[in-house]
Amino acid sequence: MTFPDPRFLATAIEVVVRAGDIQISRFGSAFRVDKKGMIDLVTEVDVEIERMFRVLVAERFPDHDVLAEEMGQTRTGASHRWVFDPLDGTTNYAHGIPIFCSSLALEINGEPVVGAVYDPNRRELFTAERGIGAWLNGEPLRVSSSQTLIDAVLVTGFPYDIREPGRMADLIALFAGFLGEARAVRRLGSAAIDLCWVAAGRVDAFWEQALQPWDVMGGGLIVQEAGGRVTALDGGPWRAGDGNLVASNGYIHDAMLAVVQQHRRP
Repeated sequence: MTFPDPRFLATAIEVVVRAGDIQISRFGSAFRVDKKGMIDLVTEVDVEIERMFRVLVAERFPDHDVLAEEMGQTRTGASHRWVFDPLDGTTNYAHGIPIFCSSLALEINGEPVVGAVYDPNRRELFTAERGIGAWLNGEPLRVSSSQTLIDAVLVTGFPYDIREPGRMADLIALFAGFLGEARAVRRLGSAAIDLCWVAAGRVDAFWEQALQPWDVMGGGLIVQEAGGRVTALDGGPWRAGDGNLVASNGYIHDAMLAVVQQHRRP
């Protein structure tokens, strides 16, 4: 097995922790908030953090590509691509709700190999390296051992296109299906934190649709390296660019997919 260059994880950690410091320093203060869509927000903090990240990567790895939420993608055809969400949970952040983070992953030839997510409110740093493991503040992570949906706590989110014709009925039907099967369903407002909490065994599974690669690439790798299972919503192979996923402790994954199949419209 070829191990990732240790500089990759060190860089990912440096970026997300610096991002978290910026987030906390501005949290609760006055900052500019703009709309990217009817309910999709971006703050000047998102942009400030992304600029910091792009400068650092350009200096350290000038031959790598970058995909990040606010300024798009550099396209050189490089085998290495950094995928970054400067502030996951922007709506929470803009409203003073302390559930947000920064998420960064590095993929090589399309496969995520390094992931880092930092929650500055709880000072929790989640990291993973492909084939090596996942950690929370340096301690190994492991998914939960819940065996059935009735014993499981699930977490999900709703996409920004929920108001499109027919979209809400589809999403609510699936949400209701899980409400009828699980012990509880939560909605935190940060897909990256949702995934890390699956990896940490705090919740047993997560599902969502219409996500972006920067939302899930780091967290998805962390779940996998913590012993969990991640697939597309239809049970096929998970690809961060496909926009939907189910991530679980593995034990309840097939039951999750069965609920999806029953309640999701074609």
